[in-house]
Amino acid sequence: MAAEIRNQSIQSVRRLVNLPLTFCLNEERSRRVCDNVLFMLDHPAQLAIWISTWLLCGLVFFLILWRPRRIPEYVWAVAGAVLLVVFRLLPLPAAWTAIRSGTDVYLFLAGMMLLAELARNHGVFDWLAAEAMGHARRSQTRLFVLVYGIGIVVTALLSNDATAVLLTPAVLAVVRRTKTSPLPYLFACAFIANAASFVLPISNPANLVVFDGQLPALVEWLRIFLIPSVAAIAMTFLVLWWHSRKDLRLPIHDGAPPASLDAKGRRAGIGILLAATALLVTSAMGGTVGPATLIAGILAMFLVARTDGRVIAAALRSVSWSVIPLVAGLFAMVAALQRVGALAISAHALQTAAAWPPIAGWSAVAFGFGITANAINNLPMGLIGAAAVVVAHSARALHAAVLLGIDLGPNLSVTGSLATILWLIAMRREHIEVSGWRFLRVGILVMPPALFLAVLALVLTQR
Repeated sequence: MAAEIRNQSIQSVRRLVNLPLTFCLNEERSRRVCDNVLFMLDHPAQLAIWISTWLLCGLVFFLILWRPRRIPEYVWAVAGAVLLVVFRLLPLPAAWTAIRSGTDVYLFLAGMMLLAELARNHGVFDWLAAEAMGHARRSQTRLFVLVYGIGIVVTALLSNDATAVLLTPAVLAVVRRTKTSPLPYLFACAFIANAASFVLPISNPANLVVFDGQLPALVEWLRIFLIPSVAAIAMTFLVLWWHSRKDLRLPIHDGAPPASLDAKGRRAGIGILLAATALLVTSAMGGTVGPATLIAGILAMFLVARTDGRVIAAALRSVSWSVIPLVAGLFAMVAALQRVGALAISAHALQTAAAWPPIAGWSAVAFGFGITANAINNLPMGLIGAAAVVVAHSARALHAAVLLGIDLGPNLSVTGSLATILWLIAMRREHIEVSGWRFLRVGILVMPPALFLAVLALVLTQR
């Protein structure tokens, strides 16, 4: 009698779950989903692990993005990883393996932060902003173009975080002297930080994450991403210019005083250029970018310091080392999510998109990963995407579509990437309030056409 009741219950659950799924999945996939649901209902311990993992990781992502009581982001990430292990939602060996897998990313971040802080400490960004003002010749449109161009170069060579965190305050300081609205230039720094973040392999830490440390060689990278990058940068510029066109028509009444670099500033600039050249050569030869970036940062620091230990101490103090445990915690949490379905869902989405026509399938992948990145941040989403590509045995072009979504999708909202979050924090330090809603109103104009045009360029160049 009990067995008969149980079988009737199972059939009822199957019909209840299967009804909505048949509208969007074929019969075989619908049956597979039903079987998974029934397995969960038949194994309450597994169901509890599934629910607990998603709830805990979702709460941690929320706390990282909104920073209650201004508690640093890395505290929540590390606490989340520890709780996953303590509650046995993630085995300790699996957590350690996940954290170790990010070694190349940690080294890359450390090296890039050293290079960026050297530039900031010795006035390189202030000098660039002042030079832009000098060449603008009292034209806001010309200044906007110059700031946007500097943002492209800084993002390409020093990563999107450097543009968002270090170039933005320098641009703001110069623009404030002109008594004009700073928002067009601030938005230019924020949006180009993501739009130009796949010009080169070293332009975004997420690039290492999405390709799981196995970046394509430089020539191959440029073959895949150069045209989509140009498309994304151009469309982002056009939309931002159109959005700010009324402010940019006004003349600049007061210029900024000229700036100059001292000897250490010039050495910092030379060191950054040499480091960028070395990284490009390493990438072209198929070498590992992470260790090379750290070595380049250390050598540049000693080039600037020479025998002055205060320069080294100042650079090491300025680096936001807390970013590394933040990323390590995210690696652990993503490993836990992959164990409870995130990987399977993403891999299934990639397999489905692979069967569609390229323009539809690649757009669906790019927008799917891009929009989801705004919910949980693009670094965790990049980790999931990298694993899903392997499981789904996706082609290189579909892998590239994942990267477009991860890099460009965060231009939708301030929560999309670490760069935009840091940009927002930098704005608040300067007493400029840009609400998440205001950023979203601009992002919803900028991101969709730029991402679609980048995907279209990818389809046209890779078919």
